[in-house]
Amino acid sequence: MTTVQFSEETYKKIQEIVQRYPEGKQKSALIPVLHIVQAEHQGWLDVPVMDHVAETLGILPVEVYEVASFYSMFNLTPVGKHVLYVCQTGPCMLLGSDKIMNHIKEKLNIEEGETTSDGLFTLKPAECLGACGYGPMLQLGETYRENLTIEKVDELLEELKKLG
Repeated sequence: MTTVQFSEETYKKIQEIVQRYPEGKQKSALIPVLHIVQAEHQGWLDVPVMDHVAETLGILPVEVYEVASFYSMFNLTPVGKHVLYVCQTGPCMLLGSDKIMNHIKEKLNIEEGETTSDGLFTLKPAECLGACGYGPMLQLGETYRENLTIEKVDELLEELKKLG
């Protein structure tokens, strides 16, 4: 069995978040806590990490698994340094997000949910990213790239390759 410990800073952040909610409602802190913990653990959540979140919050492990597996922003397998979430909702599809997704697959030689062999890129579909008037679009970390074209995607991928 793997023993998981979070950094002291992470435990402090978790306590700050939990204190925002009434006594006995610490489950309400789960989504922000999972974001913090995922960032500390190379961008993904394995079972021992989720179990430790459950223990830390005093909830059942299955409650953590349900949330982590439902939302696309949580990764249950290792991901690349750059995770590209391409919006696949109706408005973006009408504006060509399927072409953007297919181009990225071809360019990086990966399928949806896969990571490039060099560990740089992971490609994931996303439900609505809230930019229906600016599609097609993708999310990269905390930034959004809107009004995408094949050329803009190629420029982005080259820029990211240079960053490593």
